[in-house]
Amino acid sequence: MNNRPINTLFMLMSLDGKINSGDSDELDVDRDWCKINGVKEGLHQYYEIEQTTDRYSLNTGRTMAKIGVNERTEKPQKLDCGFIIIDRKPHLNEKGIEYLCNWVDNLFLVTDNKNHPAYKLLDKFDNLKILYYENIDLTKMMEDLKSDYDVEKITIQSGGTLNGEFLRENLIDYVNIVIAPILVGGANTSTLIDGKSISKIEELNKLKALELLECNVLKDSYIQLKYKVLRNN
Repeated sequence: MNNRPINTLFMLMSLDGKINSGDSDELDVDRDWCKINGVKEGLHQYYEIEQTTDRYSLNTGRTMAKIGVNERTEKPQKLDCGFIIIDRKPHLNEKGIEYLCNWVDNLFLVTDNKNHPAYKLLDKFDNLKILYYENIDLTKMMEDLKSDYDVEKITIQSGGTLNGEFLRENLIDYVNIVIAPILVGGANTSTLIDGKSISKIEELNKLKALELLECNVLKDSYIQLKYKVLRNN
């Protein structure tokens, strides 16, 4: 672990482990749960805790596009933090990348797309760095972020599938979860950890045991859980 940042998975989820309201991009926790009685009252606590997380936050281009950065026209208030955005498709356009560069101190754009629109903005923004990989290797990405850019700690806030990749690659060190008092359901609704399931007893070593560090009962029936991920022998 010394050759890569210390990574904490930080998410808001329902009691049944869902990190979205359903299986459509039209649905979104930030937009939806603030409308639900019994949930909206305590939701602010998650965002307050979010302000105390690591300087660098990792997310995806899909998520950034989903929250509307590609369409935003107002000038954002500058944040004293850095974003690491994995964007394969790409989901971000030039306008969205420009917004992100104006929003955060440092933007690391990770992609396997040689034609990503971020390349057109390299000369315009000194705080934009592109990490290109022919096939994105998450372990190599983490090592590069530490060795080349002195990134020591990262808060991971990506979707269930990418969270699953980080889990399988042994790249999650801590888990910090805020549980909202809501049940969502739905087999196709994204959970905290998605991705490929194991299917053989021989793969049990891919499961990660946890050590509870904190259990905080918040207001309005919310709970915060902090765990350390135990390493396999």
